[in-house]
Amino acid sequence: MNKVMLIGNVGNDPEVRYIDAGVCVASLRLATTERGYKLQNGTEVPDRTEWHNIVLWRKLAELVDNHVHKGDKLFIEGQIHSRSYEDRNGIRHNVTEIWAESMEMLSPRVKSEES
Repeated sequence: MNKVMLIGNVGNDPEVRYIDAGVCVASLRLATTERGYKLQNGTEVPDRTEWHNIVLWRKLAELVDNHVHKGDKLFIEGQIHSRSYEDRNGIRHNVTEIWAESMEMLSPRVKSEES
């Protein structure tokens, strides 16, 4: 089974584009942090942050385009996808992405100020 569940903070404003026949695709970076702790012998283990490349398609991508911003907290469920490509200089790059199947926004909504 290929299933990933992440809770983290959006590291940059999402990049949204439309491809083949108007299909919306969004990508963003999500930071997940494992909190540090102290060992019994007094050694401090620091926080550990991982960055994840998230790809969202169609309606999820449109939702991201309209409502998700840098710093927002998200819950993402999806699958791991790996791909590789060769850049202009002939260097091969490997990329691991999470293709989101569902998303829940966890940041509190900010009410707009009324005049």
